[in-house]
Amino acid sequence: KIAISNVERKEMHMNYSVVEKEISNRYVASVRKRIGSYQEEGMLWEILNREIAPQSPKFTNPPCNIAIYHDEEYTDSNPDVEIQTSVVGKYLDTQNVEFKELPSTFVASVTFKGDYAQMCDVNRAVVEWVKENGYRFSGTMFNIYHVGPGTESNPEKFVTESCFPIEKI
Repeated sequence: KIAISNVERKEMHMNYSVVEKEISNRYVASVRKRIGSYQEEGMLWEILNREIAPQSPKFTNPPCNIAIYHDEEYTDSNPDVEIQTSVVGKYLDTQNVEFKELPSTFVASVTFKGDYAQMCDVNRAVVEWVKENGYRFSGTMFNIYHVGPGTESNPEKFVTESCFPIEKI
């Protein structure tokens, strides 16, 4: 559904490299809520960090911080967003944080540098790649923040990996 009409009109240029890869299983601390807008995602990270701090969790190295967008399509308001950070060891759930094991996931992945204004173009590149390579989408899109707002204030230095679960047709 993501930008399919634009792709079908051939308005898209492949400026991004799409790769197939497996995201390995992981144990995460997770917060999922409807928020006012995508720009309010930072509030979820604040909740997660505040609530797990008393347990002094050990984070994976390298860190794996993910945002999952559960709505079927882009929405202007009240998106259903889940954020996760990978941890080592077992911890107790809190009021808003759930600790859970996640299975490995096969994805079409695009890694890009810079701000998030590129997301529409990234989505288009993945839609075209999936169509051309005999796959279909099989799950909810998510971003891995290799360098993001939690560690870098300059959006031009962000490094984001957008992942789209896929399966062969």
